[in-house]
Amino acid sequence: MSSAPSSGPPPIQQDLAGYETLVAVCGGIAAYKTATLVSRLAQRGAGVSVLMTEAAQRFITPLTFESLTARRVFTSVWHSPDTHDPQHIRLTDAADLFIIAPATANTIGRLAAGLGDDVVTTTALTANCPILLAPAMNTRMWENRIVQRNLATLEEYGYRQVPPESGWLACRTIGAGRMAEPESILDAALTLLKQSPPRSSVDGA
Repeated sequence: MSSAPSSGPPPIQQDLAGYETLVAVCGGIAAYKTATLVSRLAQRGAGVSVLMTEAAQRFITPLTFESLTARRVFTSVWHSPDTHDPQHIRLTDAADLFIIAPATANTIGRLAAGLGDDVVTTTALTANCPILLAPAMNTRMWENRIVQRNLATLEEYGYRQVPPESGWLACRTIGAGRMAEPESILDAALTLLKQSPPRSSVDGA
């Protein structure tokens, strides 16, 4: 008797088809986790555009994200060969969600102060969609009252947050500040995205 044929892996759920997401990567070792998050979003049908700070490119290359998204990666507000329009505004026109992961203490502080001096902060200041932060930093930085004040300021302005976890950190200590796992960030992103239909379907109606 022949065995029943294998059913194979379950099909990938395409429940995010039509949604556009921006994922900003800042300078931290947790940037490697962001590649998994971007892959998960793309697999579920979301359009994903990645922005990277100069520091982020020291931890992971733009080519990694270009391979995962089949789109160019934005690394500067000054380099835009495809259009004469300001890219930071054009990107946010279509975005349903803006994720910053890892969100470093530096980026959090600059956003709280209203500074737009790189592609990530400038784009965030023009965003008119929910912004989700996934902080990552050393424990003492995370517990610093200035950092917590900056986060509280951003939350007052409507920023959402996936809090960091406790665990082994790059500084070879154990404590709070480890960026949440990609699955946890994805769950938070799904909750925010599914509160509304894709912007593209509303604009095209």
